[in-house]
Amino acid sequence: MPAIGHSLIVAAFLLVFFRPSLAQEIAHPPTSDSTCVQSDLPSLIKTARGIPLKEKDESSGSLLLLPIIGSNPATGFMFGVGGQYAFKMPGLTLYSLVSGSAQITTKEQLILMLKNSVYTKKNRFFFSGDWRFLIYSQATYGLGTNAPEGGILDYQLNIGGLELDQDSLAQPMNFNFARLHQSVGFKVKEGIYLGFGYYFDSYFKIEDLRLNLGPEDTLITSHYAYNTNYGFSTDKYYSSAINVNITIDKRDNMINAHKGYYANVAWRGAFEFIGNRTTTNYFEAEWRSFHGVSKTNPAHLIAFWAMGNFSPIGDFPYMILPATAYDQRGRSARGYTQGRFRGNSLVYTEAEYRFPLSPCGGVLGGVLFVNATSASHPANEEVNLLSTISPSYGFGLRVMVDKRSLTNLAIDFGFGQNSFGFYLAASETF
Repeated sequence: MPAIGHSLIVAAFLLVFFRPSLAQEIAHPPTSDSTCVQSDLPSLIKTARGIPLKEKDESSGSLLLLPIIGSNPATGFMFGVGGQYAFKMPGLTLYSLVSGSAQITTKEQLILMLKNSVYTKKNRFFFSGDWRFLIYSQATYGLGTNAPEGGILDYQLNIGGLELDQDSLAQPMNFNFARLHQSVGFKVKEGIYLGFGYYFDSYFKIEDLRLNLGPEDTLITSHYAYNTNYGFSTDKYYSSAINVNITIDKRDNMINAHKGYYANVAWRGAFEFIGNRTTTNYFEAEWRSFHGVSKTNPAHLIAFWAMGNFSPIGDFPYMILPATAYDQRGRSARGYTQGRFRGNSLVYTEAEYRFPLSPCGGVLGGVLFVNATSASHPANEEVNLLSTISPSYGFGLRVMVDKRSLTNLAIDFGFGQNSFGFYLAASETF
């Protein structure tokens, strides 16, 4: 069955589960107490070994580390560690989060990432950052949701967005990448922040491996064609921008929300006086909401995620254009490799049904999800935003590893059009 067919089937399940009357039938039976006493995997292990449980101080943090081991043609064998630290500032009820990873590969590549979402005392300030440095290899596939031009990809496999194989229509590239996105939000009123920041993205030492400008077997890649057409360098470039945003965060927990919503609207001004070729703008918007479907178990819910990134045609270099899995968490478009879809404008939506597998407050849970991506092609009038849509769907297992911060170990399987991905991560996708 085509991927779109599977997506529609899963979407139908999500709609059915969202109806409270039917949701209650598959929820665990109501108890006399409307709340669940949450457990986690470390508590179960200690109980099984006869070790007394000691409740940690509420102010103490929670550290989760995961090994990273894998292999793909672009990077060779890779190994490293990823993790997150969840903590509360003194006197706060909301958790803050710092996460990151460090990886090296047998092809002398390096991947360093650090992300922060931190509330200060009395929630007066909210810091949000995404810092990365990569000596890296990654394929690109052209612009627009219907890319690559000239055919359909062979079946693609990936782990966490990293390619496990190379398709004949992919356009592999080597590059170094540096990102510094950091903003600070000032509380306007409870849960509402006006933010200011600086966003810097730089690609350098770019090697376009399929590009061939010789007299024989000439091959012009999407990266080369786009950048030369709009007057950008093909071996290095950067974007330097001032960021202004409005954030509304009404979630009960940013790590694993059971209720509430999150909204962010941002504008980036890439001005000439801070190093850009021309003065231009970049707009983005994001929405996340969480809706419980059980009166007795808050972990039983449906969640929605929508995101839009919009840049003027020809004002940003190829690799800085909006692309899938380049959001702060790098989690969008499960089922496809990172950067699979790219365009001057991109819209992404996702719905996820989260349900308990263990009794109320237990350790195990599951998810079903569907998502859809649409990206425009600046030089092709037939590939406008929403004219082509690429869906994917999947399922996953959740294991509660820290009951205080509600941190889950997430194991997901995603299926796209001629594409499959496996994902292992700390905390929810969104």
